[in-house]
Amino acid sequence: MTLARTSALAFALAVCAGPALAQMSCLSPAERRAAITDGQAIPLAQAQRALRAEHRGEVINARLCRAGNQLVYLLTVVARHGKVMRVRIDATNGQIVQVR
Repeated sequence: MTLARTSALAFALAVCAGPALAQMSCLSPAERRAAITDGQAIPLAQAQRALRAEHRGEVINARLCRAGNQLVYLLTVVARHGKVMRVRIDATNGQIVQVR
């Protein structure tokens, strides 16, 4: 990845993070494993398959977060044409909730 593309990506991530993340708390690796083991969340690979069905691109960041009483995956995806997308996937069933 070139320096210009890396800088542009970092800027886009900072802009996209915005206030939506302020209301969420992301799980630690141990909490993430426990949530998946207990059946509260699907594995990340399953969530990514749901994403690929509708949106092609490279996942560059993935987090499992608690938004209120709901678990969601927050994925940052760089599409083939270079557009950065923030995708929220319901971690209980793999459905795409939001794409920005």
